[in-house]
Amino acid sequence: MSTNLRFGWTTGACATAATTAAYTALLTGGFPDPVTITLPKGQTPAFALAKEELATGRAMAAVVKDAGDDPDVTHGALVRSTVRHGEPGTGVVFRAGAGVGTITKPGLPLPVGEPAINPVPRRMMREHVELVARSHGGTGDVVVEISVDHGAELAKRTWNPRLGILGGLSILGTTGVVVPYSCSAWIDSIRRGIDVARAAGYAHVAGCTGSTSEKVAAELHGLPEDALLDMGDFAGAVLKYLKRHPVPRLTIAGGVGKLSKLADGHLDLHSGRSQVNLDFLAALVPDPTLADAIRDANTALGALHVCQAAGVPLGDLIATRARATAEAVLREAPVTVDVIVIDRAGTIVGRA
Repeated sequence: MSTNLRFGWTTGACATAATTAAYTALLTGGFPDPVTITLPKGQTPAFALAKEELATGRAMAAVVKDAGDDPDVTHGALVRSTVRHGEPGTGVVFRAGAGVGTITKPGLPLPVGEPAINPVPRRMMREHVELVARSHGGTGDVVVEISVDHGAELAKRTWNPRLGILGGLSILGTTGVVVPYSCSAWIDSIRRGIDVARAAGYAHVAGCTGSTSEKVAAELHGLPEDALLDMGDFAGAVLKYLKRHPVPRLTIAGGVGKLSKLADGHLDLHSGRSQVNLDFLAALVPDPTLADAIRDANTALGALHVCQAAGVPLGDLIATRARATAEAVLREAPVTVDVIVIDRAGTIVGRA
């Protein structure tokens, strides 16, 4: 991955910038533009305001989310903060505006009924409200309503509905910075999915590489939607988090290509970061002629077809080795693992 990729800013950083500008305007009558904030690691980015509005008793400022060169679903979204004076002694009270979700299931880092504004963005906004209050003679008692234009639509492309975050997006970020292709939001969603499943008391979850394998695992084991983890390429994220936060049973389900990489010891199954190793697959079979045919097969699926024609259960051999990789990561964690390998049509071609 190129080191010239541009970093971006989290929704939490954008909400903090918008809140800082809005509260400043509420106290002084003028919006700082650009508005500068301090992130948890000390960076001090400046944000241009895309919209501003001052009325009696309230001020609204908006910032366009710039995710840099990360393929983030919220890149380009308009993050708004409307700040009003609150009751004396209440501090900062957060509200979910249009496009920001509300938590409806236990297991997340905030109670049911709260706006889906994560703890670090809340802390950042509280700190900046306090700074503005000190600078301009305010009390710091405010109601902060965060909204995201079209957030309810964007949220359908995230894990939020499955996690029980309804009505919109989450305001996220632990550092304020989006690192390109770190896929930190996806990995965080995997962890939150495990938290929600544990809080619901589920004894069985499934980590699936895509929608087809998810459907197969759900039908085979009768699993509810919130026991299904959209693992994608991040097998390691599922296994490492379950090691620390175990669920009694884990099913890993995926296509033959991705699970052949897991069988070969890779925990990141993305095509840009790990490759199908045909020599590894060839070594799984005892017949030298068949092994040569596997090496010539070009893809894992091609190797599977060669073995199926020869009556050799390559899918089962891949599943067994993939299970061994998973167990090596989980080590002593009380998690029983089974593996389902499917072809592109969703037919089960291997199990362990």
